[in-house]
Amino acid sequence: MLRSLGRVFSGRDETDTLPWTDAKMIADCENAASSDLAGTADSKDSVKNLAYTLVHSTREVDVRRGVAMLETMLGRDTSPLEKREVLYLLAVGHFRLGDYLQSKTLVEHALEMAPDFRQATTLRKIVEDRIAADGLIGIGLAAAAVGVVGAVIAAAAAGGRRR
Repeated sequence: MLRSLGRVFSGRDETDTLPWTDAKMIADCENAASSDLAGTADSKDSVKNLAYTLVHSTREVDVRRGVAMLETMLGRDTSPLEKREVLYLLAVGHFRLGDYLQSKTLVEHALEMAPDFRQATTLRKIVEDRIAADGLIGIGLAAAAVGVVGAVIAAAAAGGRRR
């Protein structure tokens, strides 16, 4: 419970075992994608690599950009294998943005397409654990608020009786 509260106040969770990327990795992927788009090479893989690095970024702005790219990719006519990968990466992005219910929905769709998709199975467990932890934190914070209100009312009532 203390680790969950620490995550609430620090913004980062040490139980998030998904890979993280940094600005250099993103810049390298952006360079590769722009080179491929400018040349004759098939840019699909380099663009997907860029989206991967973006949704695994430590910066929210990068994650949002990666989610937008992946949503565009999802709208294209792709193979089932590519679609499940895009769904998984979208689930990672929504998880990193704190939209756990959307992340769970997306990862479930990926698992419907490929029940043996180990990364998606792992992500589903992480998301479910986070949803459960956040539920406990919410209940704890609500109970604390009720306790504070009760203490204030009791103090006011006790003060009124002394007069």
